[in-house]
Amino acid sequence: MGVAMPRIELSSGPIDYQDTGGEGPVLVFGHGLPMNETQWRKVVPRLGGYRCVLPTLPLGGHRLPMNPDADLSQRGVALLLGEFIEELGLEQVTLVLNDWGGGQFLVSEGRAQRIARLVLVACEAFDNFPPGPAKAMAQVCRVPGGVWLLTRLMSIPAFRHNRGGYGGMSLRGIPDEVMDDWFAPATRSRAVRRDFAKFATGAPDRRTLLDWSERLSDFDRPVLVVWATEDRLMPREHGPRLAGLYPQGRLIEIADSSTLIPEDQPERLAEVLTDFLVQTGAEPVRQAD
Repeated sequence: MGVAMPRIELSSGPIDYQDTGGEGPVLVFGHGLPMNETQWRKVVPRLGGYRCVLPTLPLGGHRLPMNPDADLSQRGVALLLGEFIEELGLEQVTLVLNDWGGGQFLVSEGRAQRIARLVLVACEAFDNFPPGPAKAMAQVCRVPGGVWLLTRLMSIPAFRHNRGGYGGMSLRGIPDEVMDDWFAPATRSRAVRRDFAKFATGAPDRRTLLDWSERLSDFDRPVLVVWATEDRLMPREHGPRLAGLYPQGRLIEIADSSTLIPEDQPERLAEVLTDFLVQTGAEPVRQAD
């Protein structure tokens, strides 16, 4: 994206982020495990007139480790995202999530005052934390040395591109250089591996997740749910169920895509996202030539 990477020090540690700047409405993007802001590299250039802010959250692809005592559970990372938005002084934010769905817990924690709308793109929901195939990875991360083993396995093409794992997240195939970048921090740093394990094993039990989900119906602002028709990780029925849970929820399904819609269908995603923003009062600001 060719934008410098600022850094902000939060209560749990340093967060790198990208910020396209400008006067347009603010979009804040979450990402998956152990990904980073490059998950959105095909979408952000199609969102002219908006200020796109992309924190690299501590989900295992972060370049600097967090404080040893950082709470990197699902709830902890959601609150950290809220702190990030607050510390940057961002208001009337559109929060866009894909794969990781924990940003929704800002609503269940009563910390969504700065969020004007939500865009939930093929993400974890209800009791699907972590989603089916990722549950096995979470078990590996519980074992001492498990994350180290995982980083070694991810360097093997047959494992990396397996349709039952990361290879199944995109129908197009995630470029190797992008995946190398996602796994590099945990490959290099024991402290990042510690953070990765904390997050990967940090989902609460099913009953707690469903209790948190019920509170989401308190969010009375616009919500766009974008679901992929060929997704192996996020159940198809979760799309309409999620859209129905939010009082102002609406659903759009995108064909010929798996979980990583920003990878498989970036043009279509940028189009439905822009339509939703304009319809709900967030017009792009055209920069003067």
